[in-house]
Amino acid sequence: MSTPAYAAETPKSSLAPWTIERRAPGPNEVQIEIRYCGVCHSDIHQARDEWGRGIFPMVPGHEIVGEVGAIGSAVTRYRVGDTVGVGCFVDSCRECGACHDGEEQYCTAGMTATYNSVERGTRTPTYGGYSTRIVVDENYVLRVPASIPLDRAAPLLCAGITVYSPLRHYGLKAGDNIAVVGLGGLGHMGVKIARAMGAKVTVLSTSPSKREDALALGADAFEATSEKLTFRKLAGKFDFILDTVSAPHDYNAYLGLLRRDGTMILVGMPDQPVPLAAGPLIMGRRRLVGSLIGGIRETQEMLDFCAEHDVASDIELIPANKINEAYERMIKGDVRYRFVIDCASF
Repeated sequence: MSTPAYAAETPKSSLAPWTIERRAPGPNEVQIEIRYCGVCHSDIHQARDEWGRGIFPMVPGHEIVGEVGAIGSAVTRYRVGDTVGVGCFVDSCRECGACHDGEEQYCTAGMTATYNSVERGTRTPTYGGYSTRIVVDENYVLRVPASIPLDRAAPLLCAGITVYSPLRHYGLKAGDNIAVVGLGGLGHMGVKIARAMGAKVTVLSTSPSKREDALALGADAFEATSEKLTFRKLAGKFDFILDTVSAPHDYNAYLGLLRRDGTMILVGMPDQPVPLAAGPLIMGRRRLVGSLIGGIRETQEMLDFCAEHDVASDIELIPANKINEAYERMIKGDVRYRFVIDCASF
C-alpha cells in the first residue's frame, strides 16, 4: 500500500513529503490508520544521525495512535474500528528471559524499534508514525482507553511509559517525597503520574520562569537549581528523584538531596559521560538507577492508569508541514510540552 509520510532522506536534509510502501497485514497483524503521532526528542537525534546508527531514508515517530483499519485472519485481540496505539518497538525475539517476563524493551537479542530498525526475518527497514498507516503484530499493539483524548494519548506511548515504569518498579507510594528534575516532555508527565500515585512532588529546574507551570501541572513545590542555596536547603529531603534531563549536569549534587536509602532514577540520557563520585552513594546508602520505557503489559497498565486518573499529555497539535519548525523549537525548549502531528494533514 502506497502510504504518505514525512522522511529525512539523509542526516543533512530536512524532513519532507515521501511515500513508503506498507504491506498488507499478515495473519497475526493489525493495520492501523494513524490519526496522531507524537514528536519525541529522540526523533531529532535519529533523523540527524546524532547517535550514529541511522538508516536512511528515515520516517521517524514512535508515539502512534489511531484506529484499526484491517486485521489478519488469525488476529483475536482487535477488531476493525478499535482505538489503538503503538509505542517504541514493534517486535522482539519472544524467547529470552526479558521477553518471557513481559520486559520486551530489554530483549537480549534487541527489540525491533518502530523506526530506524530492521524487521526480523525480512531485514527490511522499519518506518514510523510520521505517516498515515502502519502494520504491526497484534502482540505489540496497545488498546487506548476511550476516556483519553486521542491526540493527548499519543505521547503516553513514550513519555508516559518512560516515567511510569520506573516509578512503579522502584516502589513510589502515596506520601513519598519525589523531586522531578526538568519540566519538558518527560518531566511534565513525571509530575502528573507521580501526583496520581499519591506522592508529594517538587519540580527542580534551572529556569525560575517554570514555577507557575510546575504548580499548574500539580506539583506541590518548585525550586530553582540555579539559586545557590537550593541544594543546601533541600539536602536529604527526597525519597526519590526522577531525573529527566538529557543535558550534562552534576549527578553528585542531586544525590545529596536524597534521604538515606533514597533512589535517583535516570530517564534522560546526556550525550557525554557525567562524572560520578562514590561518596554521595556510600554515605547515604543511596541508589542511582536507570530505566528504559516499558514492556507491552506495563504500557497497557500505564494507559489504563492514566484513564482512571484523568492523566494525559499537554500538547501542541501541528500539521505535518510544520515538523521542521517543531524540531527547531524543541531544541530551544519552546514547547509545552509535546508536539503531536495531526496525520490528517498528510
